[in-house]
Amino acid sequence: MSSIITRKDGDGNDQKLPRKRAAASDSGGGGGGGVVEAPKKSRFDVKDSNGSEKHEDASSTASLSSQQIKLMMAHAQREIEERKRALSNLRDKDPLLASVPQIGMPVALAAQALAKKPTPEDAEKARKIAELQAQIRAKLTGNLASLIQPTAVAAAAAAAAQAQERPKPLILDEEGRTVDKSGRTINIPTVTPTLKANIRAKKREVFQRQTGGVGERSDPASSAQDEAIKYFDDRIAQKPTVRNKRTLRFHEPGKFQQLAERMRMKSQLERLQNEISQIARKTGISSATKLALIAPKQDMPDDVPAMEWWDSVILTQDMETVDEASGKISIRQAAITNLIEHPTQMKPPNEPLKPVYLPVFLTKKERKKLRRQNRREAWKEEQEKIRLGLVAPPEPKLRISNLMRVLGSEAVQDPTKMEQHVREQMAKRQKAHEDANNARKLTSEQKSEKKQRKLREDTSCGVHVSVYRIRDLQDNQSKKFKVETNAKQLQMTGSVVLFRDCCVVVVEGGPKQQKKYRRLMLHRIKWEEDLAKGNDGQDVPNSCVLVWEGTSQRRHFGEIKFKIFPMEKMAREFFQKHQVEHYWDLAYSGAVLEASSDQQ
Repeated sequence: MSSIITRKDGDGNDQKLPRKRAAASDSGGGGGGGVVEAPKKSRFDVKDSNGSEKHEDASSTASLSSQQIKLMMAHAQREIEERKRALSNLRDKDPLLASVPQIGMPVALAAQALAKKPTPEDAEKARKIAELQAQIRAKLTGNLASLIQPTAVAAAAAAAAQAQERPKPLILDEEGRTVDKSGRTINIPTVTPTLKANIRAKKREVFQRQTGGVGERSDPASSAQDEAIKYFDDRIAQKPTVRNKRTLRFHEPGKFQQLAERMRMKSQLERLQNEISQIARKTGISSATKLALIAPKQDMPDDVPAMEWWDSVILTQDMETVDEASGKISIRQAAITNLIEHPTQMKPPNEPLKPVYLPVFLTKKERKKLRRQNRREAWKEEQEKIRLGLVAPPEPKLRISNLMRVLGSEAVQDPTKMEQHVREQMAKRQKAHEDANNARKLTSEQKSEKKQRKLREDTSCGVHVSVYRIRDLQDNQSKKFKVETNAKQLQMTGSVVLFRDCCVVVVEGGPKQQKKYRRLMLHRIKWEEDLAKGNDGQDVPNSCVLVWEGTSQRRHFGEIKFKIFPMEKMAREFFQKHQVEHYWDLAYSGAVLEASSDQQ
């Protein structure tokens, strides 16, 4: 069994090789002259638990001395010199080898180079060989450096650090100047402490010297002012930024006495007004005054005709024509007879053009009897067509319950087949029934149109109008939403006027629409849940009252909208613009009377 030695490879790692293989590798390589032979295995070498050898020799664990390193370096240099001399002898014999700069090139390669003629391929090979030799030289240097133990490197580094840390010797000449060993003067920089302001001033002075402003002090405020003047436009009017000083302003004597007197007079006047209003409420004068203001003024015609049209029929000329004999107004006697003149019969405007027939409602028993008769008539007609041969007779209606009774012997012979036939016929009838239902089913557009048609009413002959009065509707968003949305869903027109203590809702539509909307306003919405402010400032329950309902020839409003008015006059003008100011008069007069009754 061959013994194992340990050597270091090119990277400085330990490598285990047999003794024979290690000797062959040391003697065979061309560049192996610088490799140190591995020490012989000692009898004190043992293997650790991992299988690697462990030298217990003190000499193997200790670091190499500097003398041993020098000897190894000298041995490597000697081998390199010998190879250089061998190569130089070959170059002297043949000039072709002069262009081959390899160190330690084998003799066989040199002989091949002498036998061949110089070609470009030879030059390329020579270049590659030179690169390989350079790599070998670098590895040799690295191997030698790796042999130095870390302790020696650390010692050398510590010595170098101490050498750097040592202060340089101070040499002074006769004049007291600092000089080096050769006698040259050394300028030692001196640090002069100064203030930040002096440093900034020096930098500013250097900058001015570079920009051409030598000897001028650079002020940031002045530079900013110059910049502002550069971009100043005198055409734009600008207020000065100068702030005027506040001067002392003294009050005139007696000013605060006058203010106090005014406040006392105002409070006394308010107290008197409250007393007068309370007396007026008790006597009912205030409500009468408001009602008098609400009552519309009678518009008198500007020009009164001197003679009415019915008088012109019997008068001779006019009212001023007098009969000379009798001294009275001249009358045509021929126009007066014992006959009675009847006026022309005119159709009322709200009467429908076609006669309206009242629908006849049957009882449940009558409806069943009528349906039974109609079905029997249709069945008789179908049987008559079958007898005449116009229509093929229908297949027997098979079910699981009548299978044996209808089919008889066929069902007994093959019951499975007959049951399948019956089930197919049942599925066919079910499919025909579903197809008929789907054919009659309305689409989404048709459903919407049907719903709109049911809500839509004919108002060509007259429009039904309802006027509601609510005490307070301004701050209740949920109830406002219900009032507006239901009117739109029922396709009703109208308007909602919001005024202090009197909110008026006017809706126009058909009789069915009015019936549904009346139920909403008077029953479905709980107005009493909310509280409203009265004239005396106390909280009173909210209320909704149906002021008036009737018919009108046409619609006076469009889509329902909310209108807010701060004054009673503006609200009345809004209704007057739509030619229905009497709606407001009725609603507001009722609100005044209700407020007066609450106060009493």
